[in-house]
Amino acid sequence: MHICIFEDEFYKKLMPLVHFRPVYDLKCGITSLREKIARSYSGDVVVLHTREYLKDVVKEKYPHSPVNEIPNDAQRVLFINGRLLFDETLVKKFEHKGSDVLYVSGDSIIAAWVSGKNLDAMKKSLGGKLVTSEDFAGAKKEEVSDVKMIKYPWELVHHNGSQLVADFAILTNGKPQILGKVYEGVHLINPSQIHIAEGAKVKPGVVLDAEGGPIYISNNAKIMPNAVIEGPAFIGENSIVKVAAKIYENTTIGETCKVGGEVEESIIHAYSNKQHEGFIGHAYLGEWVNIGADSNNSDLKNDYGNVKVYNDGKLVDTGSQFVGLTMGDHSKCGINSMFNTGTVISVCCNVYGAGLPPKYIPAFAWGGGLEGLTTYRIPKALEVARRVMARRKMTLSEAAERLFNKVFEMTEEERTAAGIKEEA
Repeated sequence: MHICIFEDEFYKKLMPLVHFRPVYDLKCGITSLREKIARSYSGDVVVLHTREYLKDVVKEKYPHSPVNEIPNDAQRVLFINGRLLFDETLVKKFEHKGSDVLYVSGDSIIAAWVSGKNLDAMKKSLGGKLVTSEDFAGAKKEEVSDVKMIKYPWELVHHNGSQLVADFAILTNGKPQILGKVYEGVHLINPSQIHIAEGAKVKPGVVLDAEGGPIYISNNAKIMPNAVIEGPAFIGENSIVKVAAKIYENTTIGETCKVGGEVEESIIHAYSNKQHEGFIGHAYLGEWVNIGADSNNSDLKNDYGNVKVYNDGKLVDTGSQFVGLTMGDHSKCGINSMFNTGTVISVCCNVYGAGLPPKYIPAFAWGGGLEGLTTYRIPKALEVARRVMARRKMTLSEAAERLFNKVFEMTEEERTAAGIKEEA
């Protein structure tokens, strides 16, 4: 059987988090949206569809998956929207019923079975465009209820707690274990809901409190003395939780991160650092992000009203009282940075200076305080990215460098509209 995880036109609502990745590589809980789908169809061929300019980096990341092409031997393909927050109940709901079916929820395509002439047409056109409802012409339409489609970045944060619980149960098969080294003086509260993988170290004075939800500590992670972690929570492989850190519920920390201070209900992708004192809450940080010492974000307005966030050029009411910082890949902020409720920082930004920065900063911007913003030129942005990645013994590939240049070009109009000056 062939499964195709695809992107549709609504990917723009998930900017800036998807400038450098397809929507299905966003995290929610322990795993990405892609992983939740793929594990439900283990043994089947998973085809990945993405925007054409992302194709090369997706191929690098998933060398064993066809990208933007359906194998010639595929006779019938189940297409699944990459924005879908998948769960096991959908496997039965999407069972093949002998004919082509288009599953929809409102204006969103959820999934579709495609065969025959429609599949032949998609084999020819898949790489050139986003998937739309027109690709499933002739299929019987079926409305699907009780599905979760991710439309905005803050929805990932809001679903993170329940997804941590669900992923924990699946990954541990209901049998969590203490396999790493737990030093004398560690306090495990509700240990039946704590999993500590091989190679992990939990140092004296640490409190792992799983009364409110499970805690999963991955291989070779290190929890330094006197840190407190409240579940549900996930600490990724090779990551370090610093001395006396306070990691509150519904928090996901990806692999090879360094995290200290106070973190609450947030998602942090791999290779990002928030090492020092300061608070982030209801935040989503991409990869290769660095938060300067004593930096903070607000996640609740003083009037306790709904937070509004700039999204796709518009101010959107999130419907929530709690929305913190969203920061794209390869962005950084200086020490003592302060971010207003619902602030969005795009990719490859360097934010610093006195005063609160704007609530939205376009890609490749430098500054942000009272001094204003200038353009973060491509040569300097690439130089910094290479230097940062070298510290993790990683290199910036040619495909990734081409993507940097493409995103810079694509976001030039946005910088111009925002009045961002060219660097002197």
